[in-house]
This record gives sequence, structure tokens and C-alpha cells, in this order.
Amino acid sequence: MADIEVPVLIIGGGGAGLSASMNLSKLGVDHLLVSSLPYTSKLPKAHVLNQRTMEIFEEVGVAPEVEKRSTPAEHMKATGWYAGLVGDHRYSGRRLGHLEVWGGGYTDPDYIAASAKRTCNLPQLRLEPLLLDHARKLHPDPRGVRFNHEVTAIEQLDEGVRATVLDKDTDTEYTVRARYAIAADRGRTIGPALGVGMTGPTDLMMMVSVHFSADLSQSARDDDVLIRWLVNPEFGGSWSSGVLVAMGPEHWGTTSEEWVVHLDYATHDKDALRDDLVIERLCTVLGVDRSALTVHKVSPWIMEGVVAEKFRAGDVFFIGDAAHRHPPTGGLGLNSAIHDGYNLAWKLSLVLAGKADDALLDTYEAERQPVDQDNVDAAVASAMNHFTIDKALNLSPEASAADNWAELEPIWDDSLPNAAEKRHALNKAIGTQTMEFRHHNVEFGYRYDSAAIVSDGSPDYSPIDPVRLYEPSTKPGHPLPHAFVEKSNERIALGDLVAGGHFLVLAGEDGQGWVDAANRLAAERGLPLRAHTVGLEGCDFVDVRMAWMKNRGISSSGVVIVRPDRYVAYRSVAGVPDADRELGRVFDSLLAVTPGSQGAGSGSAAGSGSRLGASESNGVAAAGVNGVTV
Repeated sequence: MADIEVPVLIIGGGGAGLSASMNLSKLGVDHLLVSSLPYTSKLPKAHVLNQRTMEIFEEVGVAPEVEKRSTPAEHMKATGWYAGLVGDHRYSGRRLGHLEVWGGGYTDPDYIAASAKRTCNLPQLRLEPLLLDHARKLHPDPRGVRFNHEVTAIEQLDEGVRATVLDKDTDTEYTVRARYAIAADRGRTIGPALGVGMTGPTDLMMMVSVHFSADLSQSARDDDVLIRWLVNPEFGGSWSSGVLVAMGPEHWGTTSEEWVVHLDYATHDKDALRDDLVIERLCTVLGVDRSALTVHKVSPWIMEGVVAEKFRAGDVFFIGDAAHRHPPTGGLGLNSAIHDGYNLAWKLSLVLAGKADDALLDTYEAERQPVDQDNVDAAVASAMNHFTIDKALNLSPEASAADNWAELEPIWDDSLPNAAEKRHALNKAIGTQTMEFRHHNVEFGYRYDSAAIVSDGSPDYSPIDPVRLYEPSTKPGHPLPHAFVEKSNERIALGDLVAGGHFLVLAGEDGQGWVDAANRLAAERGLPLRAHTVGLEGCDFVDVRMAWMKNRGISSSGVVIVRPDRYVAYRSVAGVPDADRELGRVFDSLLAVTPGSQGAGSGSAAGSGSRLGASESNGVAAAGVNGVTV
């Protein structure tokens, strides 16, 4: 097989790699994706898709399919804690507590105000085939997304990378030269090959996940609950008793056809590696006979919270599990992976098109590494915080079942001493778990600070609650606040105006000067840029709900500039004497270019319009790097 040249090589075909591919295709950036596996995930794994992720999926066009297959909103409003599932005790299976999750099925006003998209839920084994199908439809070349093709070696060149790829279907090798590479291989190959390690706690817990089919409709309670914590006194606390998650696919709530249970084992417990013993324990936890279960997969794994030492090594960028690995609590792992690729894609597109300097790509690590570290820390803290609930209940795996039951009985029996006090202690403990199930400022309101953000000199942001409360703001580095506006009797979310990799200039009612200057700049530099006035009178878009007015943070003559990833890059509260000069200065800074130049750092060597190697006998089309065929 002939060698290939391509602007971007994506290594890995999971959620991170496929999402990055879709983003690059929508931006017109040619690329090749190779995955060492012949198929997408066979495991349920990650399943929660937060609002930011659904906005990204809407932008690339896959959101309608995801929403169609997702858990209906009414079946993912809450999480619940239960005294096991079934059993002989009179309180077996009774509910201990109930807590809204991730916007309560899009009923929480803060979540509704934050985004036009609700949080969805789709297990990875059903999500990834949708992403793969869509990535292939978006890619201009039928051979641009290749599974069962493994990168066996990679080397950094003076400019770009060269990878050796094994086509495992034909047992033949070929090389790929790319200006840039994205490692989305879950940290298996590329990081170790380039000497990039991971830091953070490992061996937090030894877990085994069991994916199975069963009819639990007679024992599972509460149709609005997605995740059930089986705090069975027979086994001790929250993790040791098992966590039960509905997996659909056609029915949800208590009538879900498929489920996953996560079971905690002692570190290096050999029983965790024995499928027969794990299934035996599962039957005991659920209170069912083995004949009632169809087990699809038993998967032991180690809970860890690690982050890559670097997110960029030369011309290689790390995203997803290659950059960070999380506990499952809070559903932050897959979402962070998708957000990584979204942050990186628009920067690659501008550098490769010669509109920005390669230095813009350094802001990927500067922005995403701190956010991903925060996400890992939040997930670890949430996992450990479940022991707070066990402490409130005074449960212990070392105590007898009778003693553990005696600790639980006051929750439901007012005749027992301190019943009200114990209920309130439990209530407070469960309330602390909002750090996992209402972490809106972590999952949606995270902020960036880098050279691709132009400070307006306003005071540092001081959050009311850094985890739970997202506070919309146009301060540079914050995500664009959501607002529905109207034009020609059509309603649109402001954030949708960035679709296709556009910068967005939003001026006040008296800010036409900003719009005119922005249009001149776009024409002069060939930048993807949209500029509009937004307000009530005489504006391009009508702020009928005053949602933009409430959060815009500028006067009628001011402006907000939004990056293609929906982040505020610049803000001027009022007008300036020379808008052309000011916008030129701002975009020079954002794009890391020399003042007065058109950009074109080293990234101009392989334009985004170039193709995969036309000389290939298999019909994949060609592209030059610096005009040289490798």
C-alpha cells in the first residue's frame, strides 16, 4: 500500500477520535482516522452526555439521532439510594433517598436557561456506532475513517509526524505523514512512545462492571431514576452493595431490558477476575436466580484519576483517555474527551489554512489541561464522597447484617429513637452529592485562560459555588451565555451562529461600527466571521426574551467577540474611537500572528483543502506537505 500524506492524522476511533473527526470534517479539514480495533466499543461504559456535548453534537449534525436513542427525559430525572433491591427483611428494597440529576430531565430552570439542549443518556456501545456512521458520512473520502488499522510506530519530524500503520485485514503496512496528529488511543501507544506519562491517583478502587439483561420491573422502584445505589445492609455501604444503571435500549425506568451493575472489590482481589464468582455475587446482590439473567459482559477495571503530563508533544495532541482518565462519577470522562476535540479542531483549521500561527495550538494544552484536571478532581471527590452517605447511615462492610439493618430502621420507623435526626443526617449527606449530580459549573461553566483570550481588565471571577452553580457571563474566558433571539420571525440560539467554525461579533444596539469593522476585517483576512447587532430596536437580531440583555455585560455601544468553540474571547463594555484598529489588535492576539500580517505560521504548509494521497491504489485521494510527496 502506498504512503499517504494528510494534514491531520487521528489515532483512535472511540468517542474522542470520532468526535474530533466530525468536527474537522465540518470545518473542511482533511484528515485520516485509524483505529486499531475492528469495531466500536462493545461495553456500555460512559453514558451521560451533558449539555455542552449535545451542543457540539447538534453542530456536527448527529444530535437528532442521539436524542432519538437517548433515555427519555422522564426516566433520567433522578438518582436513588435503596436498601438493596429485594430480600427477606421488611424494609428490603425501600428507598432511602432521592436526588435530581443533571437538570432533573431538563426541568431545572438553571439548566433550561443555560442551553437549548438537555442532558442526554446513551451507553457508549450504542453511541459510538452512531458517531462512526456519521463520521463516515461527513468525511469527503470513503476511506478516510479506517478501523482495524493500527499505528505501530510514530516519529516526530522537523515539521509534522510520520506514523507506521498496519492494515490488520491484509497484514500490510503503510506510512502516513501528517502535519499534525491527534492521539485518541486511550493512552495505549502514542503517549508511552513519545515519553508522555500520566500523573494522579491510581488504584482508587477495584471495580467489576456486569452488563446483563433481566426483568427487574417487579423489584426496581421509581420510574424517574436512572442510577440506583443499592445500599444493602447485607454487604455494607454504597459501593460495596453495587450500583445499578438502566441501559435500555427500547424501554427505560423500571422496565429497562438491559442493566449494568458496578461492584466494588478489594484491590487486587482475585475473585474480581473470576466471572463465575462475580455473577454469583451479582445474583445475591439483586436477589435473583442465575436463570433470570442473561450476562453479556463481565469487565474488571481499576478506578483512577490521572492526567497526562503534556497535552501537546511536538506536533502530536492528546485528547480523551489519552489525556485524562476519570472515575465514572459525574459522567465527566467522555464529555471531557468530546470537549477536547472541539477546542482543538477550530484551532487546527485556522493554522492549516494559514490564518493563524502554530502558536495558537499551544493554547489547547493551556486551556484544556487545567479544565480536565478539575474534572478528574471532581470525579474523584464525588466517588469518595459516597462514603459520606455510608457514614451518615453508620453502615460498615465489617458489621453484621443485623447491626447494619438496625442502623437503617429509624429511617422508616418513627417509633425508634432519633428517627428524625437520622433522616436529616442522611438528607444532608445525600445533599452533598450534588457535587456529582448538579455540578453545573464543572460540566458546563468551565472557563479558559490562555493567549487565545484577551482580558478586559475586569475583576477576577469569584464563583458563588465553584462546582454546583453556573453563572452566565461575557467576561473573556467564559462560555457564551445562552439566549434565544429572533430574525425574520425565526428563532435561533445565539450560540448556533458559530456553527461551521465562525467567530461571532455581537454588538449592542448602537454598535454598528463594530459590525462594519468586523466585516471589513473578515474580508481583508479571509476569516470565518459573522457580525451582528443584538437588542430590541433597529438590530439584526431581536432579543425578545431579554435573555441576552440580562447577561451581555456591555452597553448599547459595546461588543462581545465569541470564538468558534462558543467561548468569549474579548469584550469591550463601550465603543472605541477606532474599531478597525481595535479589532485588528484583538485578532492578532487571538490568532497569535504578527501585527499586520495575515497569519500563516508553519501551519500553512498543508492547507485544509488538501486530500489523502491520490497516488494510493486503493482510491484514497492525495495531499502534499510543503508540496513534497513523501
